[in-house]
Amino acid sequence: MADFPMFALSEEHQAIREAVRDVCAAKVAPYAAEVDEDSRYPEEAAQALQAADFHAPHVPEEYGGAGADALATVLVIEEIARVCMSSSLIPAVNKLGSLPVMLSGSEELRKKYLTRLAAGEGGFSYCLSEPEAGSDAAAMKCRAVRDGDDWVLDGVKRWITNAGVSEFYTVMAVTDPEKGARGISAFVVEKSDEGVSFGAKEKKLGIKGSPTREVYLDRVRIPGDRMIGAEGTGFETAMKTLDHTRITIAAQAVGVAQGALDFALGYARERQQFGKSIAEFQGLQFLLADMGMKVEAARQLTYAAAGRSERGDDDLTFFGAAAKCFASDVAMEVTTNAVQVLGGYGYTRDYPVERMMRDAKITQIYEGTNQVQRIVIARQLLAGVQSEL
Repeated sequence: MADFPMFALSEEHQAIREAVRDVCAAKVAPYAAEVDEDSRYPEEAAQALQAADFHAPHVPEEYGGAGADALATVLVIEEIARVCMSSSLIPAVNKLGSLPVMLSGSEELRKKYLTRLAAGEGGFSYCLSEPEAGSDAAAMKCRAVRDGDDWVLDGVKRWITNAGVSEFYTVMAVTDPEKGARGISAFVVEKSDEGVSFGAKEKKLGIKGSPTREVYLDRVRIPGDRMIGAEGTGFETAMKTLDHTRITIAAQAVGVAQGALDFALGYARERQQFGKSIAEFQGLQFLLADMGMKVEAARQLTYAAAGRSERGDDDLTFFGAAAKCFASDVAMEVTTNAVQVLGGYGYTRDYPVERMMRDAKITQIYEGTNQVQRIVIARQLLAGVQSEL
């Protein structure tokens, strides 16, 4: 008989989880409330994650990175999000921004930028959305025009996570307006390139420690070797990237939901009403039970999707969308219920569940709204993907 696989994290993956948890307890969690309150970038977390090689763990070892697989990267992001969603965007966005280079870039481009990312020389943001191109990303207007061996970029990108902090930007731009999505190409733009500037920080409901800004490209001239892949393949690269990185959003969602559940459980044990712990009341026990079940279901779906990401399975699109959609819906429900467990206290900023509830909301929106995820999932189902499992 064939050996049956053990359906559990390997010792190596468990060790990664514990190592990240230790870093988060010491260097991330103590600053989470202050980072949110002051809407400031989590410098302490950024330095600690970089020192421990958790700022961009997905970068392969050949480029000086930690060489973490998709599941290990999920574990890093989940554990950080458990204490601070804003800080979890550091490894998540570094993967989102650099994955196009990993998937489609030349070897020269990979060596140049992945090595610098791994070495901590700057973060990597992803510039797809525009003022008039959100869910309909192919409707973008940002242009890239060839000029000799160079390209000149003009346009505005909106909702760019960690804009202004990151040194490197993957920018999608139209190189042939006649070809629609097939006329979009991808480029690496550097913060220091002449003509690059940033808008004011958006005033957001949550993830306040992660700056979101517009990126302005005013006749930004870059050398031709900064194109990622062949001309006209940018949109395809962008969509392939999202298949992989939606799983990192699922990981954030699982993390923030687990953090809220952890706090709610501790509070329920200690809070006394009617002469006993509120954890002894069946109504509250049922609420906690549903929270625990759903967090674990979201976690298992996310880990299953990470496996498909690592292998590049044909059903990755279905699993990535399903994990992101389900886990983010769970995160919103669980964090809201955690506030309910704490009652009036949960509604104040003296306790972390209020911040977690605000932070969780974005996971239903960015990297494709959950309405868009359901369209993706339905198309995959109708194409017969799940029936082939």
